Amino acid sequence: MRMIDQIRASKLPSNMMQFAARGALQVPPAENIEILVHLAVHNKVFGELARMTLAGWDEKASVTAAGDPQTSREVLDYFVSLDNLRPRLLPALLENPSVAEAQLAKLARGAMRDIVDVIMKSKRALSLPGVVSALKSSPYLTKEEAEHLRNGGRPTEPASPQSHASAPAPVEAVEKPAAEVLPAPQAVEASDESVASTPQEEEAVSTYMKEHEAAIAAEGEKPFQATGGVVDLLGANYFPVVDSVEIAEPAAPADSAAAEKPKLVPKKPDGPPKRENALQKINRLDVKGRIQLALKGNKEERSLLIRDGTKVVALAVLEAPKLSDGEVEKFASQKNVLEAVLRQIPLKRRFMKNYIVVRNLVANPRTPLDLGLGLMKNLLIQDLKNISSNKEVSETIRKLALKMYKQKLDEANKK
Repeated sequence: MRMIDQIRASKLPSNMMQFAARGALQVPPAENIEILVHLAVHNKVFGELARMTLAGWDEKASVTAAGDPQTSREVLDYFVSLDNLRPRLLPALLENPSVAEAQLAKLARGAMRDIVDVIMKSKRALSLPGVVSALKSSPYLTKEEAEHLRNGGRPTEPASPQSHASAPAPVEAVEKPAAEVLPAPQAVEASDESVASTPQEEEAVSTYMKEHEAAIAAEGEKPFQATGGVVDLLGANYFPVVDSVEIAEPAAPADSAAAEKPKLVPKKPDGPPKRENALQKINRLDVKGRIQLALKGNKEERSLLIRDGTKVVALAVLEAPKLSDGEVEKFASQKNVLEAVLRQIPLKRRFMKNYIVVRNLVANPRTPLDLGLGLMKNLLIQDLKNISSNKEVSETIRKLALKMYKQKLDEANKK
């Protein structure tokens, strides 16, 4: 009888069950994962320990199991759940024919921008009607991706050189009224903070462009699209309503057969033309332009670009020479940034020296489980207590925080 069968039948003693929850049994890697998932899902005593073990389980073995059609349905359902998903496993899960279409559709419906990116690259996922339907309702889908899905997942035909000259103007250019067309880049004034870039900023731009050359080329001309919605971040007052016309007062009654209808009269602007706001500035930039702005721009521009759905742009913000500790503290607590941003923050020693950054990452429900678990050992006793009662974070984080809080409290009482 296999070990997993003995565990299902509750035939192992308590000490062996604890070994099993730690992944310490001498069984094949695939069976070890199956045991851990079974305990995580069904065992109230050792389930929490099993979930923590799985969160940090060997990546190579996890990817192998995620891509193997022979892996049990329970394991695949556990791995593909948004609560347990590890980004590195996603490509293998998407192409595994044993992963149910319903599970992938559920994943697509709740996916943030970074997960949508991966799903859009999966041939199998885009061949499943349920997944395509779920993706079409995603707020993080770009216009190009929506068009791609409308074409049945087939790439659109590139225009030939001969037909390029007669091709219709882009949708954006056609739909916008003439009054809304932004001026050419040269004519737009930069914000005060980014008028003159320093040698340090120029070097940062040059270095980042070289290191991420392939990623930048792959993104092409992808437009800015903020994760979570820009209005939620800036507030409705950020977008003032400006009247472009006013209605003239009707003329005094006359003996004519019918009074003329009021005429629309262009309203003359009061004072000099207004400078474009940060969002307008960002919207007209391509990927390279947004990277330069992320590295050389001001605080407001960085607060927008950290939420850019294009990963290579969002990560550039963390390399900005002018980036302050206060900004990073805010980024660490945001629920509407790419997971890649939250994973990148702990890789910088400067940020990890800031206790508030560490605390905010652990308390952020968007922080990946394996990352949050690894950072918890750095928290003070009061913050562990607070996180243990924070309903927004995962149950695994809460329970471990409570356990660590009690341990530290006992140690403090013994002194």
